[in-house]
Amino acid sequence: MKTDAQEKGRLLLVDDDKNVLKVLKVRLASQGYAVEAVESPNKALSLFEREAFDVVVTDLKMAPMDGISLLKAIKELSPQSAVIVLTAYGSIETAVEATRQGAYDYLAKPYDPKELVLKIERAIETRRLEARVEHLQDLLRDHYGTGSLLTRSDKMKRVLDKALQAAATDASVAIYGESGVGKELIAKIVHLNSRRVDGPFVVVNCGAFPEGLLENELFGHVKGAFTGANENKEGFLGKANKGTLFLDEIAELPLDLQPKLLRVLQEGEYYPVGSTTVKKVDFRLITATNKDLKAEVEKGTFREDLFYRVHVIPIHILPLRERKEDIPLLVENFIKAVAQKQEKRVEGITPDALHRLMLYEWPGNVRELKNIIEYAVTMTRKTKVDIEDLFPLQAEEEAAPFPTYNDARQSFERAYVVQALKLANGNVSKAASLANKARAEFYRIMARVGVNPDDYKM
Repeated sequence: MKTDAQEKGRLLLVDDDKNVLKVLKVRLASQGYAVEAVESPNKALSLFEREAFDVVVTDLKMAPMDGISLLKAIKELSPQSAVIVLTAYGSIETAVEATRQGAYDYLAKPYDPKELVLKIERAIETRRLEARVEHLQDLLRDHYGTGSLLTRSDKMKRVLDKALQAAATDASVAIYGESGVGKELIAKIVHLNSRRVDGPFVVVNCGAFPEGLLENELFGHVKGAFTGANENKEGFLGKANKGTLFLDEIAELPLDLQPKLLRVLQEGEYYPVGSTTVKKVDFRLITATNKDLKAEVEKGTFREDLFYRVHVIPIHILPLRERKEDIPLLVENFIKAVAQKQEKRVEGITPDALHRLMLYEWPGNVRELKNIIEYAVTMTRKTKVDIEDLFPLQAEEEAAPFPTYNDARQSFERAYVVQALKLANGNVSKAASLANKARAEFYRIMARVGVNPDDYKM
């Protein structure tokens, strides 16, 4: 059984100064962590072969193996472990090199112990969220043949974390977000991590059926209920028994059907069309909409009592324009998938084409991005998607509105970074010096605007 300290996190401290180790171990243990402390990198690696650690805090200057070498060895043994490097003042360049090699962060000595604790807390939280995303990715691939859950956005990772918290209950979940953001994907995540995972996952788009047919599709009917009803038919409610019912576009549910759905949620029973015999049903309800349900209540198009039944755990999904750091990752994945499906040799995207994608506002969100990439991979005659392959996107951009301040700022920032890298022939240290920025900060800026320095090396 894990102790409370192990639950908070396991730390490994590495420093050849015994006094520093002793003080640091006492401080961190007092914060509730399980702490191991060793005086040499070799001892640290021996421990790693037997145990797992969430965070390693290591000095940079040690013998015979320095902190950079230890970092590389740790990343080979345990890629998921976060490494925080401690360095003396004046060795910042070496510490920044450590971040390029995979270190989570660094601190210059003398450092504030509170700042170190804060960095450790953030590292453990980031590691926990990333582990959950990987777990969800595997679940989706195993059950639905797709691993389409890809994100670098911390905000999106917290959305996924909330979905997992919701999954542990049987409460109704209401998913909000624009069209194309992946609401059904979140619904699947909730289902796959719930106690109903072995039951059915039934999807109903409330806006896809004519008003007169939706009741029959939801509740089913008995033989003779109406002309043409030659046999009993089980509706979506019955099919979802012991599983999850996902009602997409719930705001489109007709007013006359809303009290009937409310009764099902309150009593766990319903009558098929034309039947006088009640049917019992047990399912977990997840709804989704691109509208504000509270506003629909105020307009009188959605019942208030039904709203409170479905709006127990709300989950709001960010539009793609608010998590543009995900675009390079999504593009890479979509190109690989389409090229493999079409058996076509397309290996990536040019910097200019990616720049165009980063600047676009994506009103259709991830679904639109996927369609654009499928078109580009299909039409390109090159081994990399280029800017002229994005014709549908170019056509839409011609009618695009005046850019927002944030978009204009991001466009300038990216152009500035690209120009600095071109002048430095792709050397990040030189580009950062030209921009009068620390190398670590310059790396963060490049990641934010979607620039790969390798594209600008001579």
